[in-house]
Formats: sequence, C-alpha cells, structure tokens
Amino acid sequence: MRFEHLVQINDPLMPLLDELSRQQLWRGLVLRAEQPLQFMLGLEGFAVRARTEERSRVTLARTLDFGSFCVRDRVYLTPMRETQIQTEAGATWPASRLTIRIEEPEPDQLYLRFVYEFDDQVGAAAGAGASDQLSAQTLELRRQAYRASDLDTVKRIRDLAEQGQLG
Repeated sequence: MRFEHLVQINDPLMPLLDELSRQQLWRGLVLRAEQPLQFMLGLEGFAVRARTEERSRVTLARTLDFGSFCVRDRVYLTPMRETQIQTEAGATWPASRLTIRIEEPEPDQLYLRFVYEFDDQVGAAAGAGASDQLSAQTLELRRQAYRASDLDTVKRIRDLAEQGQLG
C-alpha cells in the first residue's frame, strides 16, 4: 500500500493563522523524531539506541514502547528537507516507511507531504467479495487515521512554535 497527502502549512487566505518558517517546521520534525512522546498518542516510552551522522544526514535507531508491544525503527533526518522513518516488521504488522517532506513551491508557501508505504500481504491475500470490501474499508480507515495523526503533528508543531520552542 502507498498513501500520500499534502498538508498546507502557511495559507495566505487565513491571515489569523501564524505563519511558520521552514526552520521552525524543520525543528518541529526533528523534535518529533527525537521526542516522540510529545507527538504520538499511546506511546508510553522510547529509547534512542544509536545516533549517527554521515555527511549531512542524521540516523536515529529507536525503540518505541506502546505498553503491550514495542516497535523498532530507524529515523533518517535530511536537514531542512525530509524525515524518513523505516519501521521493522513485527508479529502483527509489516515493515513500513513514512516519509515527511517539506515542500516550498514558492517562497514561504510551505507544505508537508506525508508518504506512507508498506507491503500489506494480509490485504492482498484477502480474496474476493466481502473480504475485498472489508479490506477497502480497513484501508480507508487507515488513511483517515494517518491524516488525523498528520494534522495533529502540524498542530503540535504550531503550538510549540507559538510557545517559542522552535525559534
């Protein structure tokens, strides 16, 4: 499955919405990677197992503790451009990748592009009829959950910027 969508950050048609700079947006994305407790509902704890820097890219190896299960992932931070989270497969979920890319088609016109990718073998093997319908409904619910989570991320970044924590 592949799902992507854009979230507009600065909107000239909404003058009451404080504009974010590219730097503030980037700092928020870095904070999301380094302090996920501030961004992820249900997360009870986390550990950064390793941090490396190669050329202009930082890599974090993390373990995320959701109480009844743990997720291991790697976060790749390409400064001022994108974050990429590669999640290892678990007993009940496939390996996946989330890329969050900053896009700026015109100066100060910022967007975040969220791209979710994973191999959904369970959905592909579901068969025909009711299984297909259930699979389509499940995928739509997953997309809605991703959108809601991404909008929450942007709201949290806005809140942190308003509090002066992002420069």
